[in-house]
Amino acid sequence: MPDKSVAVIGASSDRSKFGKKAVRAHIAQGWTVYPVHPKGGNIEGLDACTSITDVPTPLTRVAMYVPAQVGVTLIPDIAAAKPEEFFVNPGAESDELIAAAKEAGLDPIQACAIVDIGTSPAAFPD
Repeated sequence: MPDKSVAVIGASSDRSKFGKKAVRAHIAQGWTVYPVHPKGGNIEGLDACTSITDVPTPLTRVAMYVPAQVGVTLIPDIAAAKPEEFFVNPGAESDELIAAAKEAGLDPIQACAIVDIGTSPAAFPD
């Protein structure tokens, strides 16, 4: 299988944030990781993209770690990236976001992307 790639929307340099734990977890599992943060910067040694539109495609997965009211504004760009999977992590979901994702042709998975790859957020302490 080709390399797996993930865009982590809401990636953070704050080790206590799940967006940071997701970056660390996916790296540890051998994924190609594209941190996405509007201010850019460096996260876990990776240059952060300021938008999902800056992330190379195709993508295996997009994992969302931003508040739903922010995430819903990103749905058109996420849909344009055509990821194989779109994970809406706990705390990032809302009925409006899920409806917008489905309307845009995405199949939102409401689950923890870190657990899905076979690990636990607790494995990546602050």
